[in-house]
Amino acid sequence: MIFAFFLTIIILQRLSELVLAKRNEKRLLNLGGQEHGKRHYPWIVALHSLFLLSFLLEVLLFDKQLSPLWMVILPIIVFTQIIRYWAVFSLGPYWNTKIIIVPDLEVVAKGPYKYMRHPNYLVVAVEILFLPILFQAYATAVTFTLLNAVILSIRIPAEERALAEHTADYDETFSWKKRFVPRKGEE
Repeated sequence: MIFAFFLTIIILQRLSELVLAKRNEKRLLNLGGQEHGKRHYPWIVALHSLFLLSFLLEVLLFDKQLSPLWMVILPIIVFTQIIRYWAVFSLGPYWNTKIIIVPDLEVVAKGPYKYMRHPNYLVVAVEILFLPILFQAYATAVTFTLLNAVILSIRIPAEERALAEHTADYDETFSWKKRFVPRKGEE
């Protein structure tokens, strides 16, 4: 029952994000936006789809239960959701699951982007690790954490290259910020 509730929330969240991303994609393309990283995007979709399937199957087939450490894990997951939506709202109409850059616009450097370059990817990495651990689905947690690291090792450089090449101020705004570790103030 608790697992079904969590899985339903995750699926509804992902579907609503895809609707938002599609709406933002149309808007960005109409503004002259260009998509980058098209070759790796299907792998991202596959990874996230297979993650949910693996999570579901591991919990159901192996009768996994809520972790006895749920009171520690759940706040981590809730905190990541706060950061996720802070990032999404900070990017506003520029948030997307694809890399779509409108040339010569200034980059968004507010919200969590004021402190780090990739808060949303950090959130995704934490979710992929801790959502399965919440239900003791350790094989899914380990496997997809590793696969996500591989995908991000391709995705992040592609995104950073596109931003550096096509925006007015990416290097100046983000050069002093770490990818995943918050930093305050410019060095």
